[in-house]
Amino acid sequence: MRIIQAVETDLGEILDLKHQSYQSEAEIYNDYAIQPLVQTLPELIEEYSNQLILKAVLDHRIVGSVRAYEVNGTCMVGKLIVHEDYQNKGIGTKLMNVVEESFSHCRRFELFTGHKSERNLYLYNKLGYRTFKSLVVDENLTLIYLEKYKGG
Repeated sequence: MRIIQAVETDLGEILDLKHQSYQSEAEIYNDYAIQPLVQTLPELIEEYSNQLILKAVLDHRIVGSVRAYEVNGTCMVGKLIVHEDYQNKGIGTKLMNVVEESFSHCRRFELFTGHKSERNLYLYNKLGYRTFKSLVVDENLTLIYLEKYKGG
């Protein structure tokens, strides 16, 4: 498996994978209108213009992706996805590690996930991310914000 920077021609495949991957999140929250599921290709192309988008490639197929950008010395990480057939094989961890290497000049990393997304929370905690705030969106969703500082 290779983890490399996505190119613009990958974005349709990444968008399809993201829509597929976020079905389980939508099911957890009983909300199929979440941003990752309704994002359009033009919106993703706009993100591509100002974010690093990585892809995990296995047998010429994109099986995972993550994106990140920097704000005032903090790397903002988002939309970590792994195809359901390839989960629990270390791909998410490898994608996160490459993001951290790509933004090694940043002293802090930040991301968020929903409070019911136990698998995500487990992974991020395993990688050294710690909760620093939560934001109640509605009665069904609280966003958990996690951070990690360089060197621990």
